[in-house]
Amino acid sequence: MDPSCTGARPVNTPLSIPARELQERLQRGEAIQLVDVREDQELSWARLPHPVLHLPLSRSQEWLAELDQRLQRDRPVAVLCHAGVRSWQFACWLMEQQGYGEVWNLHGGIDAWSVEVDPGVPRY
Repeated sequence: MDPSCTGARPVNTPLSIPARELQERLQRGEAIQLVDVREDQELSWARLPHPVLHLPLSRSQEWLAELDQRLQRDRPVAVLCHAGVRSWQFACWLMEQQGYGEVWNLHGGIDAWSVEVDPGVPRY
């Protein structure tokens, strides 16, 4: 079960998606928007082999005003970070504060992706 965003599980709570399921959906060509909230250095260490929108949380003042131009509300959003904690917080924020509908959190983050899907993605 997912931890809740603000206490009791709200109706609009991101779903946790396992790395293998996300990979299968991407391979089927589903129109999933991948958002990586890690820092620049982390992105340089390990990245998914798919197009990703990089929105580092520490620099939100740089991209916040353009969020609706960068993310489409009518497509699912899968958020990732290193282990799944920061991405969970961002996914909750997207749903609760910004009104996005279908938002997933990559369970275990890019570390899980490295272990479960692609060992070619370095672990750190």
